[in-house]
Amino acid sequence: MTATSPSPAEPAVSGGRVELPPGAAVPTGPYANEDLLPVPIAKRRWTTYNFTALWVGMAHNLASWTLASSLVALGMDWKQAVFTIALANVIVLVPMLLTGHAGPRYGIPFPVFARASFGVRGANLPALVRAAVACAWFGIQTWIGGSGIFLLAGKLLGDWWTGAAHVGGYPWTQWLSFALFWVLQIAIIMRGMETLRRFENWAAPFVIVGAIALLIWMSVKAGGFGPIIDQPSKLGWGSGFWKVFFPALMGMIGFWSTLSLNIPDFTRYGANQRAQFWGQSLGLPTTMTAFALLSVLVTSGSQAVYGKAIWDPIELTAKLDNWAGVLYALVTVLIATLSVNIAANVVSPAFDLSNIAPRHVTFRTGALITAVVGVVIFPWKLLASPQAYIFTWLGTVGGLLGTVAGILIADYWVLRRTRLDLPDLYRAEGRYWYDGGWNWRAVAAFAVGGVLAIGGSYSAPGTGPFPTDGLIPVLKPLADYGWAVGLGSAFVLYILLTRLFPATRRIAGPAPEGAPA
Repeated sequence: MTATSPSPAEPAVSGGRVELPPGAAVPTGPYANEDLLPVPIAKRRWTTYNFTALWVGMAHNLASWTLASSLVALGMDWKQAVFTIALANVIVLVPMLLTGHAGPRYGIPFPVFARASFGVRGANLPALVRAAVACAWFGIQTWIGGSGIFLLAGKLLGDWWTGAAHVGGYPWTQWLSFALFWVLQIAIIMRGMETLRRFENWAAPFVIVGAIALLIWMSVKAGGFGPIIDQPSKLGWGSGFWKVFFPALMGMIGFWSTLSLNIPDFTRYGANQRAQFWGQSLGLPTTMTAFALLSVLVTSGSQAVYGKAIWDPIELTAKLDNWAGVLYALVTVLIATLSVNIAANVVSPAFDLSNIAPRHVTFRTGALITAVVGVVIFPWKLLASPQAYIFTWLGTVGGLLGTVAGILIADYWVLRRTRLDLPDLYRAEGRYWYDGGWNWRAVAAFAVGGVLAIGGSYSAPGTGPFPTDGLIPVLKPLADYGWAVGLGSAFVLYILLTRLFPATRRIAGPAPEGAPA
Protein backbone atom coordinates (compact mmCIF):
# COMPACT_ATOMS: atom_id res chain seq x y z
CA MET A 1 0.00 0.00 0.00
CA THR A 2 1.29 3.49 -0.78
CA ALA A 3 0.55 6.88 0.70
CA THR A 4 -2.52 8.58 -0.68
CA SER A 5 -0.84 11.99 -0.71
CA PRO A 6 2.71 13.32 -0.83
CA SER A 7 4.51 14.00 2.42
CA PRO A 8 4.18 17.60 3.64
CA ALA A 9 7.16 19.87 3.79
CA GLU A 10 9.55 19.59 6.70
CA PRO A 11 7.82 20.64 9.95
CA ALA A 12 8.52 24.03 11.44
CA VAL A 13 9.96 24.38 14.93
CA SER A 14 9.43 27.18 17.45
CA GLY A 15 10.66 27.04 21.04
CA GLY A 16 10.80 23.26 21.04
CA ARG A 17 7.31 23.02 19.52
CA VAL A 18 6.83 21.39 16.14
CA GLU A 19 4.10 22.04 13.59
CA LEU A 20 3.33 21.55 9.92
CA PRO A 21 4.39 24.65 7.97
CA PRO A 22 1.54 27.10 7.27
CA GLY A 23 0.40 26.79 3.68
CA ALA A 24 2.10 23.43 3.15
CA ALA A 25 0.19 20.35 2.04
CA VAL A 26 -1.35 18.75 5.11
CA PRO A 27 -1.84 15.01 5.56
CA THR A 28 -4.93 13.60 3.91
CA GLY A 29 -6.15 10.13 3.12
CA PRO A 30 -7.47 7.37 5.38
CA TYR A 31 -5.36 8.25 8.44
CA ALA A 32 -6.09 11.95 8.87
CA ASN A 33 -8.97 14.31 9.49
CA GLU A 34 -9.34 17.77 10.93
CA ASP A 35 -9.65 16.51 14.52
CA LEU A 36 -6.50 14.35 14.35
CA LEU A 37 -4.17 16.84 12.66
CA PRO A 38 -1.58 18.67 14.78
CA VAL A 39 -2.83 21.80 16.53
CA PRO A 40 -1.05 24.83 15.02
CA ILE A 41 1.33 26.56 17.42
CA ALA A 42 -0.79 29.72 17.27
CA LYS A 43 -3.73 27.78 18.69
CA ARG A 44 -1.75 26.13 21.51
CA ARG A 45 -2.63 28.64 24.20
CA TRP A 46 -3.67 26.72 27.32
CA THR A 47 -1.83 28.19 30.30
CA THR A 48 -0.76 26.77 33.66
CA TYR A 49 -4.05 27.99 35.10
CA ASN A 50 -6.05 26.25 32.40
CA PHE A 51 -4.40 22.90 33.14
CA THR A 52 -4.69 23.41 36.91
CA ALA A 53 -8.37 24.30 36.56
CA LEU A 54 -8.87 21.26 34.33
CA TRP A 55 -7.52 18.98 37.06
CA VAL A 56 -9.38 20.73 39.84
CA GLY A 57 -12.57 20.31 37.85
CA MET A 58 -11.86 16.65 37.10
CA ALA A 59 -10.60 15.73 40.58
CA HIS A 60 -13.42 17.38 42.51
CA ASN A 61 -16.26 15.10 41.48
CA LEU A 62 -18.53 12.49 43.02
CA ALA A 63 -16.51 9.52 41.77
CA SER A 64 -13.37 10.93 43.43
CA TRP A 65 -15.41 11.46 46.58
CA THR A 66 -16.61 7.87 46.61
CA LEU A 67 -13.07 6.74 45.84
CA ALA A 68 -11.79 8.29 49.05
CA SER A 69 -14.78 7.68 51.27
CA SER A 70 -15.00 4.04 50.21
CA LEU A 71 -11.58 3.49 51.80
CA VAL A 72 -13.14 4.52 55.10
CA ALA A 73 -15.99 2.12 54.41
CA LEU A 74 -13.38 -0.61 53.91
CA GLY A 75 -12.00 0.02 57.40
CA MET A 76 -9.30 2.69 57.04
CA ASP A 77 -9.26 5.78 59.23
CA TRP A 78 -8.99 9.22 57.65
CA LYS A 79 -5.17 9.37 57.90
CA GLN A 80 -4.72 6.01 56.16
CA ALA A 81 -7.17 6.90 53.40
CA VAL A 82 -5.60 10.28 52.66
CA PHE A 83 -2.10 8.77 52.70
CA THR A 84 -3.14 6.08 50.22
CA ILE A 85 -4.67 8.56 47.79
CA ALA A 86 -1.87 11.13 48.08
CA LEU A 87 0.78 8.51 47.33
CA ALA A 88 -1.20 7.09 44.41
CA ASN A 89 -1.55 10.48 42.75
CA VAL A 90 2.11 11.38 43.14
CA ILE A 91 2.95 8.05 41.47
CA VAL A 92 0.51 8.40 38.58
CA LEU A 93 1.64 12.00 37.97
CA VAL A 94 4.97 10.68 36.64
CA PRO A 95 3.62 8.83 33.57
CA MET A 96 1.10 11.66 33.17
CA LEU A 97 3.92 14.17 32.67
CA LEU A 98 5.97 11.84 30.49
CA THR A 99 3.19 11.09 28.01
CA GLY A 100 1.87 14.64 28.24
CA HIS A 101 5.18 15.98 26.87
CA ALA A 102 4.25 15.00 23.29
CA GLY A 103 1.19 17.25 23.36
CA PRO A 104 2.75 20.74 23.49
CA ARG A 105 5.72 19.57 21.42
CA TYR A 106 3.80 18.12 18.46
CA GLY A 107 0.17 19.17 18.98
CA ILE A 108 -1.08 15.61 18.45
CA PRO A 109 -3.79 13.65 20.29
CA PHE A 110 -3.24 10.32 22.04
CA PRO A 111 -4.22 7.94 19.18
CA VAL A 112 -1.81 9.69 16.79
CA PHE A 113 0.91 9.65 19.45
CA ALA A 114 0.37 5.88 19.85
CA ARG A 115 1.05 5.35 16.13
CA ALA A 116 4.76 5.84 16.75
CA SER A 117 4.93 2.72 18.93
CA PHE A 118 1.99 0.55 17.81
CA GLY A 119 1.97 1.49 14.11
CA VAL A 120 -0.36 3.68 12.08
CA ARG A 121 -3.01 0.97 12.11
CA GLY A 122 -1.93 -0.76 15.30
CA ALA A 123 -2.64 2.39 17.31
CA ASN A 124 -6.28 1.40 17.07
CA LEU A 125 -5.60 -1.32 19.66
CA PRO A 126 -4.68 0.98 22.58
CA ALA A 127 -7.18 3.55 21.30
CA LEU A 128 -9.99 1.00 21.47
CA VAL A 129 -8.94 -0.16 24.94
CA ARG A 130 -8.84 3.43 26.17
CA ALA A 131 -12.14 4.23 24.46
CA ALA A 132 -13.87 1.20 25.99
CA VAL A 133 -12.75 2.22 29.48
CA ALA A 134 -13.85 5.81 28.87
CA CYS A 135 -17.27 4.67 27.67
CA ALA A 136 -17.71 2.69 30.87
CA TRP A 137 -16.57 5.66 32.95
CA PHE A 138 -18.96 7.92 31.06
CA GLY A 139 -21.82 5.61 31.98
CA ILE A 140 -20.73 5.46 35.64
CA GLN A 141 -20.47 9.23 35.96
CA THR A 142 -23.75 9.78 34.13
CA TRP A 143 -25.50 7.36 36.48
CA ILE A 144 -23.99 9.17 39.47
CA GLY A 145 -25.11 12.54 38.12
CA GLY A 146 -28.59 11.24 37.28
CA SER A 147 -28.91 9.70 40.75
CA GLY A 148 -27.95 13.03 42.25
CA ILE A 149 -30.69 14.77 40.33
CA PHE A 150 -33.21 12.08 41.30
CA LEU A 151 -32.51 12.04 45.04
CA LEU A 152 -32.00 15.75 45.58
CA ALA A 153 -34.94 16.71 43.35
CA GLY A 154 -37.01 14.31 45.45
CA LYS A 155 -36.24 16.42 48.51
CA LEU A 156 -37.74 19.40 46.71
CA LEU A 157 -40.62 17.75 44.84
CA GLY A 158 -41.83 15.24 47.43
CA ASP A 159 -42.79 11.57 47.55
CA TRP A 160 -44.48 11.47 44.16
CA TRP A 161 -41.03 11.85 42.60
CA THR A 162 -39.03 9.37 44.67
CA GLY A 163 -41.96 6.96 45.02
CA ALA A 164 -42.79 6.75 41.32
CA ALA A 165 -43.55 3.41 39.68
CA HIS A 166 -40.54 1.16 39.14
CA VAL A 167 -39.24 0.26 35.70
CA GLY A 168 -36.31 -2.14 35.45
CA GLY A 169 -35.77 -2.04 39.20
CA TYR A 170 -35.68 1.75 39.54
CA PRO A 171 -38.34 4.51 39.64
CA TRP A 172 -39.10 5.90 36.20
CA THR A 173 -38.18 9.33 37.53
CA GLN A 174 -34.64 8.09 38.15
CA TRP A 175 -34.39 6.91 34.56
CA LEU A 176 -35.70 10.34 33.50
CA SER A 177 -33.00 12.04 35.60
CA PHE A 178 -30.39 9.80 34.00
CA ALA A 179 -31.63 10.74 30.51
CA LEU A 180 -31.74 14.47 31.27
CA PHE A 181 -28.19 14.45 32.55
CA TRP A 182 -27.09 12.47 29.48
CA VAL A 183 -28.58 15.07 27.13
CA LEU A 184 -27.07 17.98 29.06
CA GLN A 185 -23.56 16.58 28.67
CA ILE A 186 -23.94 16.02 24.95
CA ALA A 187 -25.18 19.60 24.50
CA ILE A 188 -21.97 20.94 26.05
CA ILE A 189 -19.46 18.66 24.32
CA MET A 190 -20.96 19.40 20.91
CA ARG A 191 -19.68 22.96 21.28
CA GLY A 192 -16.03 21.85 21.20
CA MET A 193 -12.82 22.05 23.23
CA GLU A 194 -12.80 25.82 23.72
CA THR A 195 -16.18 25.64 25.47
CA LEU A 196 -14.77 22.86 27.66
CA ARG A 197 -11.82 25.05 28.68
CA ARG A 198 -14.11 27.89 29.70
CA PHE A 199 -16.46 25.58 31.59
CA GLU A 200 -13.60 24.05 33.60
CA ASN A 201 -12.26 27.49 34.53
CA TRP A 202 -15.36 28.47 36.52
CA ALA A 203 -16.62 25.01 37.52
CA ALA A 204 -13.54 24.18 39.59
CA PRO A 205 -13.90 26.83 42.37
CA PHE A 206 -17.68 26.29 42.56
CA VAL A 207 -17.24 22.60 43.41
CA ILE A 208 -14.58 23.35 46.04
CA VAL A 209 -16.97 25.68 47.87
CA GLY A 210 -19.69 23.00 47.82
CA ALA A 211 -17.39 20.36 49.31
CA ILE A 212 -16.23 22.69 52.10
CA ALA A 213 -19.84 23.56 52.90
CA LEU A 214 -20.65 19.85 53.25
CA LEU A 215 -17.73 19.40 55.66
CA ILE A 216 -18.88 22.34 57.80
CA TRP A 217 -22.42 20.95 57.93
CA MET A 218 -21.17 17.51 58.98
CA SER A 219 -18.84 18.93 61.64
CA VAL A 220 -21.76 20.84 63.15
CA LYS A 221 -23.89 17.67 63.17
CA ALA A 222 -21.03 15.73 64.78
CA GLY A 223 -20.44 18.39 67.46
CA GLY A 224 -17.09 19.54 66.10
CA PHE A 225 -14.14 17.93 64.38
CA GLY A 226 -13.17 15.86 67.40
CA PRO A 227 -15.67 13.03 66.79
CA ILE A 228 -14.71 13.03 63.11
CA ILE A 229 -10.93 12.67 63.42
CA ASP A 230 -11.22 10.32 66.38
CA GLN A 231 -12.93 7.57 64.37
CA PRO A 232 -10.50 4.64 64.72
CA SER A 233 -9.16 2.44 61.93
CA LYS A 234 -10.74 -1.00 61.81
CA LEU A 235 -7.58 -2.33 60.17
CA GLY A 236 -4.88 -0.93 62.44
CA TRP A 237 -1.38 -0.58 61.03
CA GLY A 238 -0.54 -4.27 60.99
CA SER A 239 -0.95 -6.98 58.38
CA GLY A 240 -4.68 -6.29 58.10
CA PHE A 241 -3.98 -2.78 56.83
CA TRP A 242 -1.23 -3.68 54.37
CA LYS A 243 -3.35 -6.46 52.89
CA VAL A 244 -5.91 -3.82 51.92
CA PHE A 245 -3.43 -1.02 51.23
CA PHE A 246 -1.60 -2.39 48.17
CA PRO A 247 -4.62 -3.37 46.07
CA ALA A 248 -6.30 -0.12 47.18
CA LEU A 249 -3.20 1.83 46.10
CA MET A 250 -3.28 0.18 42.67
CA GLY A 251 -7.00 1.00 42.48
CA MET A 252 -6.33 4.65 43.29
CA ILE A 253 -3.65 4.75 40.58
CA GLY A 254 -6.03 3.00 38.22
CA PHE A 255 -8.52 5.83 38.71
CA TRP A 256 -6.34 8.23 36.69
CA SER A 257 -4.38 5.63 34.68
CA THR A 258 -6.82 6.44 31.89
CA LEU A 259 -5.65 10.06 31.70
CA SER A 260 -1.99 9.00 31.91
CA LEU A 261 -2.52 7.64 28.39
CA ASN A 262 -4.65 10.24 26.68
CA ILE A 263 -3.39 13.37 28.43
CA PRO A 264 -1.92 14.51 25.06
CA ASP A 265 -5.54 15.08 24.02
CA PHE A 266 -5.38 18.11 26.34
CA THR A 267 -1.69 19.03 26.45
CA ARG A 268 -1.69 19.40 22.65
CA TYR A 269 -3.35 22.77 23.34
CA GLY A 270 -0.61 23.78 25.81
CA ALA A 271 1.28 27.03 25.21
CA ASN A 272 4.54 25.36 26.25
CA GLN A 273 5.96 22.50 28.30
CA ARG A 274 6.07 24.60 31.46
CA ALA A 275 2.31 25.16 31.29
CA GLN A 276 1.49 21.45 31.14
CA PHE A 277 4.18 20.47 33.68
CA TRP A 278 3.25 22.95 36.39
CA GLY A 279 -0.45 22.88 35.59
CA GLN A 280 -0.59 19.12 36.09
CA SER A 281 1.81 19.07 39.04
CA LEU A 282 -0.20 21.72 40.88
CA GLY A 283 -3.55 20.41 39.74
CA LEU A 284 -3.52 16.64 40.19
CA PRO A 285 -1.82 15.47 43.42
CA THR A 286 -2.66 18.54 45.49
CA THR A 287 -6.33 18.77 44.60
CA MET A 288 -6.91 15.01 44.77
CA THR A 289 -5.32 14.89 48.22
CA ALA A 290 -7.28 17.91 49.46
CA PHE A 291 -10.53 16.51 48.10
CA ALA A 292 -9.73 13.12 49.61
CA LEU A 293 -9.24 14.81 52.97
CA LEU A 294 -12.63 16.51 52.68
CA SER A 295 -14.24 13.25 51.63
CA VAL A 296 -12.87 11.04 54.39
CA LEU A 297 -13.52 13.65 57.07
CA VAL A 298 -17.13 13.96 56.00
CA THR A 299 -17.51 10.17 55.75
CA SER A 300 -15.94 9.74 59.19
CA GLY A 301 -18.36 12.37 60.45
CA SER A 302 -21.30 10.42 59.04
CA GLN A 303 -20.04 7.41 60.98
CA ALA A 304 -20.03 9.48 64.16
CA VAL A 305 -23.47 10.99 63.51
CA TYR A 306 -25.41 8.13 61.92
CA GLY A 307 -23.55 5.10 63.26
CA LYS A 308 -22.31 3.98 59.85
CA ALA A 309 -19.99 5.33 57.18
CA ILE A 310 -22.08 6.80 54.34
CA TRP A 311 -19.64 6.75 51.43
CA ASP A 312 -22.14 7.99 48.83
CA PRO A 313 -22.22 11.82 48.99
CA ILE A 314 -25.62 11.96 47.30
CA GLU A 315 -27.17 9.75 49.96
CA LEU A 316 -25.52 11.87 52.64
CA THR A 317 -26.59 15.18 51.10
CA ALA A 318 -30.17 13.91 50.84
CA LYS A 319 -30.30 14.08 54.65
CA LEU A 320 -30.26 17.89 54.48
CA ASP A 321 -33.45 19.48 55.79
CA ASN A 322 -32.94 22.96 54.35
CA TRP A 323 -34.36 23.36 50.83
CA ALA A 324 -31.81 26.03 49.90
CA GLY A 325 -29.01 23.68 50.93
CA VAL A 326 -30.53 20.87 48.88
CA LEU A 327 -30.83 23.14 45.85
CA TYR A 328 -27.20 24.25 46.16
CA ALA A 329 -26.12 20.63 46.57
CA LEU A 330 -28.06 19.69 43.44
CA VAL A 331 -26.30 22.36 41.37
CA THR A 332 -22.94 21.30 42.81
CA VAL A 333 -23.58 17.66 41.91
CA LEU A 334 -24.46 18.65 38.35
CA ILE A 335 -21.42 20.88 37.84
CA ALA A 336 -18.97 18.47 39.50
CA THR A 337 -20.09 15.49 37.47
CA LEU A 338 -20.34 17.43 34.21
CA SER A 339 -16.82 18.75 34.74
CA VAL A 340 -15.10 15.38 35.01
CA ASN A 341 -17.29 13.39 32.69
CA ILE A 342 -17.00 15.65 29.69
CA ALA A 343 -13.27 16.25 30.09
CA ALA A 344 -12.10 12.80 31.12
CA ASN A 345 -14.60 10.45 29.52
CA VAL A 346 -15.81 12.05 26.29
CA VAL A 347 -12.80 13.86 24.82
CA SER A 348 -10.59 10.76 24.73
CA PRO A 349 -12.95 8.23 23.15
CA ALA A 350 -14.12 10.88 20.68
CA PHE A 351 -10.55 11.17 19.37
CA ASP A 352 -9.94 7.41 19.72
CA LEU A 353 -12.99 6.47 17.69
CA SER A 354 -12.17 9.12 15.11
CA ASN A 355 -8.75 7.50 14.75
CA ILE A 356 -10.37 4.18 13.76
CA ALA A 357 -12.20 5.65 10.78
CA PRO A 358 -11.04 9.24 10.21
CA ARG A 359 -13.04 9.63 7.02
CA HIS A 360 -16.35 8.74 8.66
CA VAL A 361 -16.04 9.51 12.40
CA THR A 362 -15.48 13.10 13.51
CA PHE A 363 -14.88 14.24 17.07
CA ARG A 364 -18.59 14.93 17.55
CA THR A 365 -19.61 11.58 16.08
CA GLY A 366 -17.17 9.83 18.41
CA ALA A 367 -18.65 11.68 21.36
CA LEU A 368 -22.15 10.49 20.45
CA ILE A 369 -20.95 6.88 20.11
CA THR A 370 -19.33 7.15 23.55
CA ALA A 371 -22.54 8.43 25.08
CA VAL A 372 -24.59 5.57 23.64
CA VAL A 373 -22.13 2.85 24.66
CA GLY A 374 -21.93 4.36 28.15
CA VAL A 375 -25.61 3.61 28.63
CA VAL A 376 -25.64 0.00 27.45
CA ILE A 377 -22.85 -1.21 29.78
CA PHE A 378 -25.20 -1.02 32.83
CA PRO A 379 -23.03 1.38 34.88
CA TRP A 380 -25.17 1.03 38.01
CA LYS A 381 -23.84 -2.49 38.52
CA LEU A 382 -20.24 -1.26 38.79
CA LEU A 383 -21.17 0.96 41.75
CA ALA A 384 -22.83 -1.82 43.72
CA SER A 385 -20.17 -1.94 46.48
CA PRO A 386 -16.76 -0.51 47.46
CA GLN A 387 -15.18 -3.93 46.78
CA ALA A 388 -16.52 -4.10 43.23
CA TYR A 389 -15.68 -0.45 42.59
CA ILE A 390 -12.07 -0.46 43.80
CA PHE A 391 -10.76 -4.00 43.42
CA THR A 392 -12.74 -5.37 40.48
CA TRP A 393 -13.22 -2.30 38.30
CA LEU A 394 -10.38 0.10 39.10
CA GLY A 395 -7.78 -2.58 39.77
CA THR A 396 -8.44 -4.44 36.54
CA VAL A 397 -8.62 -1.30 34.42
CA GLY A 398 -5.46 0.11 35.95
CA GLY A 399 -3.48 -3.06 35.30
CA LEU A 400 -4.46 -3.19 31.64
CA LEU A 401 -3.85 0.49 30.94
CA GLY A 402 -0.52 0.40 32.75
CA THR A 403 0.86 -1.82 29.98
CA VAL A 404 0.01 0.78 27.33
CA ALA A 405 1.65 3.54 29.40
CA GLY A 406 4.82 1.45 29.71
CA ILE A 407 5.05 1.01 25.94
CA LEU A 408 4.38 4.68 25.15
CA ILE A 409 6.99 5.88 27.65
CA ALA A 410 9.61 3.36 26.51
CA ASP A 411 9.12 4.23 22.85
CA TYR A 412 8.98 8.03 23.19
CA TRP A 413 11.61 8.62 25.87
CA VAL A 414 14.06 5.69 25.66
CA LEU A 415 14.05 4.71 21.99
CA ARG A 416 13.17 7.97 20.23
CA ARG A 417 14.39 10.52 22.79
CA THR A 418 11.21 12.58 22.17
CA ARG A 419 11.91 12.91 18.41
CA LEU A 420 9.03 12.06 16.08
CA ASP A 421 8.55 12.46 12.34
CA LEU A 422 5.31 14.44 12.34
CA PRO A 423 4.19 13.87 8.71
CA ASP A 424 4.93 10.12 8.89
CA LEU A 425 2.44 9.71 11.72
CA TYR A 426 -0.27 10.20 9.10
CA ARG A 427 1.22 8.22 6.19
CA ALA A 428 1.11 4.64 5.01
CA GLU A 429 4.52 3.16 4.12
CA GLY A 430 6.33 5.63 6.36
CA ARG A 431 8.62 4.86 9.29
CA TYR A 432 5.63 4.07 11.53
CA TRP A 433 4.03 1.63 9.12
CA TYR A 434 6.10 -1.36 10.38
CA ASP A 435 4.42 -4.56 9.08
CA GLY A 436 1.13 -3.77 7.39
CA GLY A 437 0.60 -0.83 9.74
CA TRP A 438 1.19 -2.87 12.93
CA ASN A 439 4.20 -3.05 15.21
CA TRP A 440 4.08 -6.61 16.54
CA ARG A 441 6.66 -5.75 19.22
CA ALA A 442 4.23 -3.35 20.90
CA VAL A 443 1.34 -5.80 20.54
CA ALA A 444 3.40 -8.60 22.11
CA ALA A 445 4.50 -6.37 25.01
CA PHE A 446 0.88 -5.31 25.55
CA ALA A 447 -0.37 -8.91 25.56
CA VAL A 448 2.28 -10.25 27.92
CA GLY A 449 2.12 -7.23 30.23
CA GLY A 450 -1.68 -7.45 30.31
CA VAL A 451 -1.66 -11.13 31.26
CA LEU A 452 0.88 -10.53 34.02
CA ALA A 453 -1.06 -7.51 35.32
CA ILE A 454 -4.60 -8.90 35.43
CA GLY A 455 -4.19 -12.64 34.90
CA GLY A 456 -4.17 -13.26 38.64
CA SER A 457 -7.27 -11.13 39.33
CA TYR A 458 -9.31 -12.60 42.17
CA SER A 459 -12.32 -11.77 44.27
CA ALA A 460 -13.11 -12.47 47.89
CA PRO A 461 -16.00 -14.94 48.21
CA GLY A 462 -19.25 -13.29 47.17
CA THR A 463 -17.72 -9.89 46.29
CA GLY A 464 -16.83 -10.06 42.61
CA PRO A 465 -16.74 -11.92 39.30
CA PHE A 466 -13.30 -13.52 39.65
CA PRO A 467 -12.50 -16.92 41.24
CA THR A 468 -11.02 -16.75 44.72
CA ASP A 469 -7.80 -18.42 43.51
CA GLY A 470 -7.44 -15.99 40.60
CA LEU A 471 -8.04 -16.36 36.89
CA ILE A 472 -4.52 -17.81 36.58
CA PRO A 473 -3.67 -19.01 40.11
CA VAL A 474 0.10 -18.81 39.66
CA LEU A 475 -0.24 -15.08 38.89
CA LYS A 476 -2.44 -14.28 41.89
CA PRO A 477 0.47 -12.76 43.92
CA LEU A 478 0.87 -10.13 41.17
CA ALA A 479 -2.79 -9.12 41.11
CA ASP A 480 -2.50 -6.63 43.99
CA TYR A 481 0.19 -4.73 42.05
CA GLY A 482 -1.48 -4.82 38.63
CA TRP A 483 -0.72 -1.30 37.41
CA ALA A 484 2.94 -1.43 38.40
CA VAL A 485 3.35 -4.95 36.99
CA GLY A 486 1.71 -4.01 33.69
CA LEU A 487 3.70 -0.81 33.23
CA GLY A 488 7.06 -2.28 34.27
CA SER A 489 6.82 -5.55 32.33
CA ALA A 490 5.58 -3.90 29.11
CA PHE A 491 8.24 -1.17 29.39
CA VAL A 492 11.08 -3.69 29.63
CA LEU A 493 9.72 -6.19 27.12
CA TYR A 494 9.04 -3.54 24.46
CA ILE A 495 12.59 -2.22 24.67
CA LEU A 496 14.05 -5.75 24.52
CA LEU A 497 11.96 -6.77 21.51
CA THR A 498 12.79 -3.55 19.68
CA ARG A 499 16.52 -3.99 20.33
CA LEU A 500 16.53 -7.69 19.41
CA PHE A 501 14.27 -7.36 16.36
CA PRO A 502 14.79 -3.88 14.92
CA ALA A 503 12.15 -2.59 12.54
CA THR A 504 13.15 -2.49 8.89
CA ARG A 505 12.07 1.14 8.78
CA ARG A 506 14.44 3.28 10.82
CA ILE A 507 13.42 3.96 14.40
CA ALA A 508 13.83 7.65 15.13
CA GLY A 509 16.59 8.41 17.56
CA PRO A 510 18.23 11.59 18.82
CA ALA A 511 18.32 14.27 16.15
CA PRO A 512 19.20 17.93 15.94
CA GLU A 513 16.45 20.23 17.12
CA GLY A 514 13.93 20.56 14.32
CA ALA A 515 15.34 17.79 12.17
CA PRO A 516 12.85 15.16 11.03
CA ALA A 517 13.12 12.00 13.14
